Amino acid sequence: MSSHFTPETMKFLRGLKRNNNREWFEARRDVYERALRAPILALADEIAAAMHAFAPEHMRPANKAVMRIYRDTRFSKNKLPYKTHLAAWWARRGMEKTSGGGFYLQISTDGVMAAAGVYMPQPEQVLAIRRWMSTHHAAYRAAEAKLLRSKALGFTCIDAQPLTRMPKGFAPDDPAGELLRARSWGVHALLPAELALQPALAAEVVKRFKAAAPLVGLLNGAILYRDGATAPAPARRPLF
Repeated sequence: MSSHFTPETMKFLRGLKRNNNREWFEARRDVYERALRAPILALADEIAAAMHAFAPEHMRPANKAVMRIYRDTRFSKNKLPYKTHLAAWWARRGMEKTSGGGFYLQISTDGVMAAAGVYMPQPEQVLAIRRWMSTHHAAYRAAEAKLLRSKALGFTCIDAQPLTRMPKGFAPDDPAGELLRARSWGVHALLPAELALQPALAAEVVKRFKAAAPLVGLLNGAILYRDGATAPAPARRPLF
């Protein structure tokens, strides 16, 4: 099965934006299975196989990495039943049910997003990262700057969703500054939607994941071995 998409994929996603309801979706389920689900599973398999060389602890079966297209509307004011993009998330082994640092891919009519980092983690993970940043911010800044300098990769920082004030327990003049006020850490690259239709899709995503792997490793190290612990922190609430 091809690990890239076709114009039929984008046509379906455009239609779903205009007709986000069960009747429209079910009438075209065969298109969804053929033009969306099958290729993203193949793509996830190809990316996971490549991860063996640079992030083996993030390798996951495709059906575990690919996220559901169905929205969880239980606690949302937005009751539309479907996402209008395809996505996959490669968590670190042992952290599948928590936030943690990982690799994220999103395919939509707006473009291809390849991201790496930690997005809105649970409170104990936030605290662990902040404590680590307070001491090791120079290492994180260096890893981040290396990624941002590469024009070929096209990385920018993800939205940190920062606090307006320094979090409790940290000095106002801590040199880690904005890294301590952040609630998410990492980078993303926003690539043209046309890339999703090209055979080079997997290679382009893997190139960015490989480059960002050291940054993800730093963030997971802060979480898993916080306060000098020698075992991973226990998983609590699920992320997805």
